[in-house]
Amino acid sequence: MGMCLPCLGGAADDVVAVTPDPDARRRQLAEAAEKRQKETTYRGVKNPEAVERKKKKQEEMEKQEMTGSVSGGGGGGLRWQVG
Repeated sequence: MGMCLPCLGGAADDVVAVTPDPDARRRQLAEAAEKRQKETTYRGVKNPEAVERKKKKQEEMEKQEMTGSVSGGGGGGLRWQVG
């Protein structure tokens, strides 16, 4: 492989200059990993935005239940009535 470099006439210098710095490379790898994770998470889902909204709503409800049970101690702010 070293024999081919002299015939390229300085193209090896261009290859070194094109290589991104470690921070840019790390950022690119992180973005690619996030993209792959989203693709696998939403594989087969027709409307990923609706799924995301539903997940956030569920998390908010769980958070309210946790804060309500810690501070109020009685059912997270819900009042049960027996008719």
